[in-house]
Amino acid sequence: MIISSVRQELIQFTLLPRSAIGFQRFSLTILLVVFTSLFVGCTTPFRAPVPTTIPSKTTSIHKPSPNAPYNRTYTVKGKTYYPMRSAVGYSEKGIASWYGSESGNRTAMGVRFNPHELTAAHKTLPLPTKVRVTNLRNGRSVDVIVNDRGPFKRNRIIDLSHGAAKKIGLDKHGLAEVRVEYLDTLASNP
Repeated sequence: MIISSVRQELIQFTLLPRSAIGFQRFSLTILLVVFTSLFVGCTTPFRAPVPTTIPSKTTSIHKPSPNAPYNRTYTVKGKTYYPMRSAVGYSEKGIASWYGSESGNRTAMGVRFNPHELTAAHKTLPLPTKVRVTNLRNGRSVDVIVNDRGPFKRNRIIDLSHGAAKKIGLDKHGLAEVRVEYLDTLASNP
């Protein structure tokens, strides 16, 4: 309908005397502006989608729960362990090991264990807690989220996931002397 009226205007424009051509040009211009604005008004500008969550490079962390079962006193092989109320200021030297065969099993926090993530197991740190583990043999360190309980072998202070162990060169030897230092509280244990 609109296109046929524009065509009609063009035909009339060519048949008019020179005095009326100026007026016809003006009305044709107005008609084209109106026609164009109708189509432009029907479109909406493109807006990039806004992400609703921020991807994480490490394991997914559950919201800390002070009364969660994984932050309560527990007993393994007849020995009772008392999780810390706070990890602020925690620093300890000792032997670290790594684990990876438990892939797919649930951690103490209930998430599936992935040996490639940067996680660890500790007997008494509040879960989850972020710590830095430094291999004292080579000086390399890795930041991990403690989301599981263990190791329950004598003289070991922390078990690292295979991914974390590789970062500090622990995967080749299996055991190494490390320093574990508190970085961030992700849980509080009243």
